[in-house]
Amino acid sequence: MNESQHHTPLFPALYVVATPIGNLGDITLRALDILQRVDRVAAEDTRVSGQLLAHFNISKPLMSIREHNERAAADGVIARIAAGDAVAYVSDAGTPAVSDPGARLVAAVRAAGLRVVPIPGASAVTTALSAAGVESGEWLFHGFLPPKSGARKSQLQALATLPCALVFYEAPHRIEETLADMAAVFDNTRRVTLARELTKKFETIVTLPLSEAPAWLAADPNNVRGEFVVIVHAPATEVAIDTEAMRVLDILQGALPPTLAAKLASQITGRSKAELYKMSLALKPAEQDPE
Repeated sequence: MNESQHHTPLFPALYVVATPIGNLGDITLRALDILQRVDRVAAEDTRVSGQLLAHFNISKPLMSIREHNERAAADGVIARIAAGDAVAYVSDAGTPAVSDPGARLVAAVRAAGLRVVPIPGASAVTTALSAAGVESGEWLFHGFLPPKSGARKSQLQALATLPCALVFYEAPHRIEETLADMAAVFDNTRRVTLARELTKKFETIVTLPLSEAPAWLAADPNNVRGEFVVIVHAPATEVAIDTEAMRVLDILQGALPPTLAAKLASQITGRSKAELYKMSLALKPAEQDPE
């Protein structure tokens, strides 16, 4: 990036800029470039964002857009963009509009026919998932649960039968109650990953059975400090291979490689190709052993 780029005017738009969730080294070069070039910065908390900008020697006019004034403040942002300004929006940490203010602002700017440009970067969701080992790759981000136990349990019950990992945010003062409700609603054998203080000095990431999570929290007062990402892993499933699927697989694997045998058996029987492939691998070596 050369110095002249910093003086190139940006297209009038709302630039949704992701900022670090803890470690300031996680800010992207593109985010810094955008923040240096916009005309002003709209922020969830001008004090927090002011400190971030000062750390990187960036000085910009700041506008406050918090959850309680987001709809009204959006009109001011729209007016600025319509007049030719480039406006950045940042939340206190991470990617705006993901369980943070910003979604209403983005919707209002788009409804006004103006451009919205995402500037990707740090996100607590993807940071936690990258270290959790969710093998299926299938997950649902739910965000924050209701603060009261009754409503919280109702939402958990609606999610309990989904065959994927469930990702939540939780505050330190509610983490113990939330895990207790999860233990009451979900199968206690499900694994849960607790990720706290992500990218910070005291980052902690543990995976354990849900039944053991309350004891882990109680073992050390520090374990309940900091913001949490809670990942409830998918329930364990065992797919029974029926007799007909096994018969078809047995015929096909006698003449075909395991991958193709499983694929054709899946098409014929409607059973999972992945399960049939595992079964084919398990059975094939035995057939190849000399008598």
